[in-house]
Amino acid sequence: MISLVRQQASAAYLVVVTSLLAFLAGCAEQPVKDGAPRINKSVLLRVPDAIPKDEPVTNAGNKNPYQVFGKTYHLLPASKGYRARGTASWYGTKFHGRRTANGEIYDMNGMTAAHKTLPIPCYVRVTNTLNNRSVIVRVNDRGPFHGNRLIDLSYAAAVRLGFADRGTAPVEVEVVTAEQRVMPRRASTVPVREGVAARKSVAVPTVSPVSNTAEHWYLQAAAFYQEQPALKLRRRLEYITSLPVRVNAESEQSTTIYRVHIGPSNDQAPLQKLKNEMLAVRMGNPFIFTKNQ
Repeated sequence: MISLVRQQASAAYLVVVTSLLAFLAGCAEQPVKDGAPRINKSVLLRVPDAIPKDEPVTNAGNKNPYQVFGKTYHLLPASKGYRARGTASWYGTKFHGRRTANGEIYDMNGMTAAHKTLPIPCYVRVTNTLNNRSVIVRVNDRGPFHGNRLIDLSYAAAVRLGFADRGTAPVEVEVVTAEQRVMPRRASTVPVREGVAARKSVAVPTVSPVSNTAEHWYLQAAAFYQEQPALKLRRRLEYITSLPVRVNAESEQSTTIYRVHIGPSNDQAPLQKLKNEMLAVRMGNPFIFTKNQ
């Protein structure tokens, strides 16, 4: 009888210990994940661009070279003239309120960014090549150190560029100095719905801002990762315009991109009319551009 009691007591003790360990494991601190703030995106769409101004390069945040995760990074000797294409990401709640590389407080609702090698601080224009939206942000942090990403943007900047829901987007990054202050280029005044148009479109060509002296105008109707939707759109457009419609296949970062171009035209008027018609029915992300002949 005593032996049986001892066995029952041991079994009960084991159950209690096992339950306690399970409870403690459940209470263990879980890794904090990054995420988006609980805020109406329409508010962030009104956040203005950073205004480029002359600022001295600070000692903080500019250690050269520096190491992260065992990899060594060398800073660029100067920011002026920098221009590159790559993948942008964004960072939000996990880092909000923490110090950036140069000691400032990170505000995910501001217009800032992190870059691995640009001197801090500096200003860059970031253009989402999916929809041609642009913003100007102030680089005051280091990163991103995940994969082959080029720049890490504040959440507000990602919202304005239209990829906050997707997480990443192909972009072009260009340093802007105080003397080069200009309004960012936009595809249109009609907002593009996140996660819809972005999945259908892909990178657009780098073009110069349109000017009144340009002789040859084009309209990029859309761009795709696959040829068939590009050919289908070309056939639709050939019914509604007498201008040439072409599908240009180009390689970009080991990926073939099919861009649907309309033109050339010596006059913007027919292209603007066609652009407005496409926007009215939410057909692609059309924008007008020029290029040298």
